[in-house]
Amino acid sequence: MSALPKIPVRMTVAEFFAWNPPSPQLWQLVDGEPQAMAPASITHGAIQNELGRLIANHFGERMSPCRVITTPGVIPHVQSETNVRIPDLAVTCSGYDAEESALANPVLLIEILSPSNQAETWANVWAYATIPSVQEILVLKTASIGAELLRRNQDGTWPSKPLTIETGELTLESISFSMPLAAAYRTTRLAAKT
Repeated sequence: MSALPKIPVRMTVAEFFAWNPPSPQLWQLVDGEPQAMAPASITHGAIQNELGRLIANHFGERMSPCRVITTPGVIPHVQSETNVRIPDLAVTCSGYDAEESALANPVLLIEILSPSNQAETWANVWAYATIPSVQEILVLKTASIGAELLRRNQDGTWPSKPLTIETGELTLESISFSMPLAAAYRTTRLAAKT
């Protein structure tokens, strides 16, 4: 019987990217501590795929240089030596020449909120707000159709609380994109309830 490899207690971002995790699941680095992430629920995965597709189609129709990336690593500006967070989706409009370990210059970060991961999700959201290039952070619910949107103010500050969206249009100014909020839920069990 072999023992599982020991997970390091604390590591830097460079050590994290060089690390060989003991399991194939997704990991993020939070304040120097590697944290395994649970697999997504079916509703979570359906929202992630549908919204990613809708945004990618938007970029394709406009021949935009922007692209949507699924579960990239992003490095918050605060405590950048010990944090690599993993949003569900991210958008960047910056090019790249070599393969990167973390996504540089995201303009939009999207989290999908499950009832069981609220504290972790909101901790990530506040970490994302320290990234200078981020203009909007969208949090979509999985228990019901709804979203919360943080949009950076003109002076570079963030609002004290997110905009709550439960019906109607979802507009993401950072990427000039608008759609009915319910469209993100098209392939979920929640679509039948609308």
